[in-house]
Amino acid sequence: MAPETPGTENQALSNLLRENRRFAPPADLAAGANVTASAYDEAAADRLGFWERAAERLSWSKRWDTALDWNPPFAKWFVGGELNIAYNCVDRHVEAGRGDKIAYHWEGEPEGDSRTLTYSDLQSEVNKAANALLELGVRKGDRVAIYLPMIPELPISMLACARIGAVHSVVFGGFSASALQSRIEDADAKLVITADGGFRRGAPSALKPTVDEAVANTPNVGHVLVVRRTNQEITTHERDVFWNDLVERQSDKHEAEAHDAEHPLFILYTSGTTGKPKGILHTTGGYLTQTAWTHDAVFDLKPETDVYWCTADIGWVTGHSYIVYGPLANGATSVIYEGTPDTPHRGRFWEVVQKYQVTILYTAPTAIRTFMKWGDDIPAKFDMSSLRVLGSVGEPINPEAYVWYREHIGGNRTPVVDTWWQTETGAIMISPLPGVTDAKPGAAMRPLPGIVADVVDDLGNSVPNGGGGFLAIREPWPSMLRTIWGDDQRYIDTYWSRFEGMYFAGDGAKRDDDGDIWLLGRVDDVMLVSGHNISTTEVESALVSHPKVAEAAVVGATDPVTGQAIVSFVILRGDAEESADIAAELRNHVAKTLGPIAKPRQILVVPELPKTRSGKIMRRLLRDVAENRSVGDVTTLADSTVMNLISEKLPSAKSED
Repeated sequence: MAPETPGTENQALSNLLRENRRFAPPADLAAGANVTASAYDEAAADRLGFWERAAERLSWSKRWDTALDWNPPFAKWFVGGELNIAYNCVDRHVEAGRGDKIAYHWEGEPEGDSRTLTYSDLQSEVNKAANALLELGVRKGDRVAIYLPMIPELPISMLACARIGAVHSVVFGGFSASALQSRIEDADAKLVITADGGFRRGAPSALKPTVDEAVANTPNVGHVLVVRRTNQEITTHERDVFWNDLVERQSDKHEAEAHDAEHPLFILYTSGTTGKPKGILHTTGGYLTQTAWTHDAVFDLKPETDVYWCTADIGWVTGHSYIVYGPLANGATSVIYEGTPDTPHRGRFWEVVQKYQVTILYTAPTAIRTFMKWGDDIPAKFDMSSLRVLGSVGEPINPEAYVWYREHIGGNRTPVVDTWWQTETGAIMISPLPGVTDAKPGAAMRPLPGIVADVVDDLGNSVPNGGGGFLAIREPWPSMLRTIWGDDQRYIDTYWSRFEGMYFAGDGAKRDDDGDIWLLGRVDDVMLVSGHNISTTEVESALVSHPKVAEAAVVGATDPVTGQAIVSFVILRGDAEESADIAAELRNHVAKTLGPIAKPRQILVVPELPKTRSGKIMRRLLRDVAENRSVGDVTTLADSTVMNLISEKLPSAKSED
């Protein structure tokens, strides 16, 4: 987004709710914390040495010669080092005598459908899958597209690729055939791993027909490897091979080969402004170093006793880093859940927490606000006293959602780690440390040790405390993306052209009076109203702070008078009733909280918001509605009928002066 005039965005983004609540770390957690305050000083004194010590937590076949080769904006970490990620995530734990430790509790959506995999089980399954890939002609450096539901074969497939040095490209199971095809073509994948389907909202959801349509026009795909999950009737083709037939007959022995630290590990596609997805490329040594260290530090993981659950889909980067690679590298016991939080009932998540005695829970603000909407009485029915650390990921968390999460899920005793990072960063970058930080609801707080993040103005200068601007990273970090697959120039233009020598994340941020960082969402989501830039996050947080509101999404719509006007879509809490004057009440509440300039032009009370299956609110669709345009592509929505319900409500929405 180009600046209007120097300082305009800086001034505009400096608005934020005044948040005075503080939550100190629990004394017992602080006393035994994995990472203490000294880590910040240690990393500041010798940043590269700090990351080298983090890398030493892994098993290397050959130690690196140089920690960092930095040729801006291209980085190589642990140059000359060699390791195998699958060995680090699986074999070394078995060799250390921990083969009987549970790696995954897998919970299918249909009740009673569950499976437990120990590290020995995982080793056997990964080895068989690696041998199967080799039989299908997959070799080191080849790309494999994976289009699977949340079943154990998904992490097994990823680890099998990593074991033999193939590059995996996991495509989220909600994407359309055309989206899948474009990702297969861009990566030039030679194999697709899929399933007949998965279970979602109480019914089988087919995947194989989507793959059939996608690969009909991708001649380089030699085989489609199919897992039988739902036993739906599917059309078979000559290229199809079934997991049960091929993988199960393989030897469970496979010698892991060491790969160069910079060997490509995976491509993960993220939306691009041009319409062509960006293939974010991550490599091996630096990525595993930072994901493993951050998983240990941010969640204070005690692998002997903790049961960790990240509720993300593995099709997104959160699942790659904090369901598969980070937890397994640390020898953790994790939960994987196939389905949705409201199937077969709205207490399903808390039932899973209770069943497995989950101690660490990592989920998204959109999910938390949904649980708020459903009512406090639902989590109250379940025993969640096992929980000791809560995490938030995906977007800035509203202070009220943070406090509700801490109170109703964490029993008013658990720290909440609100994490900021991206597909591009590979691992957590900014977060509280649960044994160190006096946390502020809604604040990401400060960069982790070893990360040099800053809030800068239009010219790239650091803003003072109390100022707002743009979030930028000043120094390279181990898990950073190396490039955009096949397009170095696009990598440079997208991430390194806004500020000289700095990675620009695309997010607005504020540094408060204490120097702590608050994320304000994408700069694209800043509205220019009567010459004032207002963050959608600010208005959403103001709305959610009202006792009747569970969730809100805010967009800017073209307005002939003000340039842009604020249009708000709100979901009321379970015990709140819609009334004729609710819009006026909420508009006045925002004006009182943020000032009259932030008062929405329109407020629509809606039953749901348009979200992807990962929980992201698709604000571009709401902008289409607010500006009376035809609604764009809805194929990635969890429920495409939501947009019809919202569109119907727009003409009756109140608009006041």
